[in-house]
Amino acid sequence: MVTVALPDTWVYALRLPHDPRAARVARMTVRAALHSHGREEVLDTVELLTSELVSNAYRHTHGPASLRLTALSGGRLRVGVWDSHPHIPAPFAGPPRDRVPPAPAGAEGGRGLFLVQQYADSWGGWALGGRPAGAGAGKLLWFEVGGRRHGS
Repeated sequence: MVTVALPDTWVYALRLPHDPRAARVARMTVRAALHSHGREEVLDTVELLTSELVSNAYRHTHGPASLRLTALSGGRLRVGVWDSHPHIPAPFAGPPRDRVPPAPAGAEGGRGLFLVQQYADSWGGWALGGRPAGAGAGKLLWFEVGGRRHGS
């Protein structure tokens, strides 16, 4: 009898329309995938940070976005969110990483990227397309949890 072991690396991808409900759909997808793979220990963090990145993609672009959830070796989990705007915001810029200060009390926004630097183990971003600003193929922002902390 042959025993089949499920792989501990896997990938889910989701294309999201430019819709105010996209962050909720992304959260539900992340929750279902992580539950099915027994990764509840990172579920709250991944769900929160995914929601923030997808919400920013909706707020700051006029096109679709994509979500990619990848289980990597060593128990790491990477989430990538693509959108059509080429600007890489802090704290995703390359080394030395820019830091985002906490949002002022009473501010209606400005907390999402601060949360990434507080709760993700590592993060980064890539402009795609290699064209002049505003004419590229957008950007990919990513974060990882479950590994050594590199973003501090």
